[in-house]
Amino acid sequence: MKLHRSVASFLAVGLMCGALATHADEPGFDAWLQDFYRDAQAQGISAQSLQAALSDARPIDRIIELDQSQPEFVQTFLTYLNRRVTAKQIARGQALLQEQGPLLQAVEQKYGVPAAVLVSFWGLETNYGQTLGNFSTPQALATLAYEGRRHAFFRSQLLDALRILDAGHIAASNMVGSWAGAVGHMQFMPSTFLAYAEDGDGDGKINVWQSIPDAMYSAGRYLSAIGWKRDEAIAVEVSLPQGFDWQQAVISQKRTVAAWQAMGVQAIGQGLPSADRNAAIILPQGWRGPAFMVFDNFNAVMQWNRSTSYALTVAHLASRLQGGKALSGGFEAEQEPVSIDAIKRLQRQLTELGFDTRGSDGLPGPNTQAAIRIYQQTHALPADGYASPSLMQHVATTLAAQTVDTELIPGFPGTQP
Repeated sequence: MKLHRSVASFLAVGLMCGALATHADEPGFDAWLQDFYRDAQAQGISAQSLQAALSDARPIDRIIELDQSQPEFVQTFLTYLNRRVTAKQIARGQALLQEQGPLLQAVEQKYGVPAAVLVSFWGLETNYGQTLGNFSTPQALATLAYEGRRHAFFRSQLLDALRILDAGHIAASNMVGSWAGAVGHMQFMPSTFLAYAEDGDGDGKINVWQSIPDAMYSAGRYLSAIGWKRDEAIAVEVSLPQGFDWQQAVISQKRTVAAWQAMGVQAIGQGLPSADRNAAIILPQGWRGPAFMVFDNFNAVMQWNRSTSYALTVAHLASRLQGGKALSGGFEAEQEPVSIDAIKRLQRQLTELGFDTRGSDGLPGPNTQAAIRIYQQTHALPADGYASPSLMQHVATTLAAQTVDTELIPGFPGTQP
């Protein structure tokens, strides 16, 4: 498509923009949409795709609510896993492994991603294609580009969604997905679709919504591109020796499998990869929870979805689909959910005590985990870096005691005469 259009085409787009004003919910969105039309046209998007995708566009209140809201509670790892790896999910996944066997084997041969892993992603993303989402993708992305927290990102995704329409892969009326713009059986964002989606059934189009071959080949290609290694595990549940140094259980602390074994780390339920493979130990629910040895493919899954719970659940569901056993550890882990507000409070309290978390966003990321570990070392606690309810209580008690002490010091700032 040529960058410069005829004057007649430009006028046609202008007329569409004018018509859109009657459908939008507010004048600000009308102006934004007209500006977007001009930008899209300058980037080569066809008037036909713009008309089909956005002729009745308006901000969708429910999407704004979902984007601006945060979950009330942060699920513990075991809660997250047990809600997604159920007997029903395992049985359905195993049936699909048989039903789609030749296709999955072909994808595995080409990209090295095992059939059970592909089906595990499929189950976690869309319940094996049962929940693809019912929001119009262009309109969802338009809403987020206009009012969302990441305007530039979603504007770019909207342009890519329109490029998918221009390429003829799907009709605008059938382009539906999640509230955040992810589409198809494997929930690709439009930019991921354009970069990695593949015509698996050879019909000349890429339809990740309706074509299972297209969805599976696309997933295999994407995983291969982001670092998947053939014949390597994602994660294996392990038992740790008595007196294990919890500070070594962090994703950045890598040793060979042989080195971990020499320290007394043993696999549970399945064997470990070759002794020379690099691996790390992680504790997704603290030192009382289950422990895992994770490998390079764990990092690839984290590129797909940057959630430790998600990546470990992909690995576990894939194992269960192949007859693997349920997790055997973690039954003594603290099970209480922790609210995002509670984590924000913990971050502020740790920083006030001198253990800087570098912000209070309510997410226990690497900086917060590092601060927790230093606090735990200082107070002779197991240094697992986990923001558990008991850790939060300990920090709160420490801060309260420190506050009382300083109030009793004559001349200390804030002390009453």
